[in-house]
Amino acid sequence: MARYTAAVCRLCRRETAASKTGEKIKLFLKGDRCLSRKCAVERRGTAPGQKTQNTKARQKISEYGRQLREKQKMRRYYGVLETQFESYFREAQRVPGQTGKVFLQTLERRFDNVVYRLNLAMSRKQARQLVTHRHFRINGRIVNIPSYIVKAGDVITISDRSKETDAFKQLIEVAKNRRHPEWLEFSETDASSKVLALPGREQIDTPVDEQLIVEYYSR
Repeated sequence: MARYTAAVCRLCRRETAASKTGEKIKLFLKGDRCLSRKCAVERRGTAPGQKTQNTKARQKISEYGRQLREKQKMRRYYGVLETQFESYFREAQRVPGQTGKVFLQTLERRFDNVVYRLNLAMSRKQARQLVTHRHFRINGRIVNIPSYIVKAGDVITISDRSKETDAFKQLIEVAKNRRHPEWLEFSETDASSKVLALPGREQIDTPVDEQLIVEYYSR
């Protein structure tokens, strides 16, 4: 499957440079590094490829431009390619309710994102790799598809063999010491997890305005 293979820090710098408020946009594509002084957004706030900071002020961005940037930001945040991203949106349109909220809920319930939210991976990229390598089970069955959409009531466990490795012992310790979203439950006893309910919008901290994305696809 095709994946973005260039330097991911360029993506955060692009979103920060496009921000109208000057806010530092972090997509957390490198895990804990994004919280440190090594973060490229902290060191360089300019757009990738920009040769000097003494450039003329950018022209006012159009409404279409705002919608496009928001779509790109959300797609990169979850690490989803364009075709699959649009497919999720079209599916959300067919579900009763607010399309933007349903769309965001769907992306949030991707298996790789859930593993990341449980702090069992330092980034979504690492979570995809761990899922693909068959380290996790859902309801007792091995699931190695990162795009699998979890449901309320699903129980996520780590395979016994994987739990004995040093790498997973470290990840489990990290998971024990960090907070988890309210819609997910983590058991410190056996490092198992349960999806308690569908995430509410207030429980999703993704820094996007999903309504702009709805407007983008509704053109």
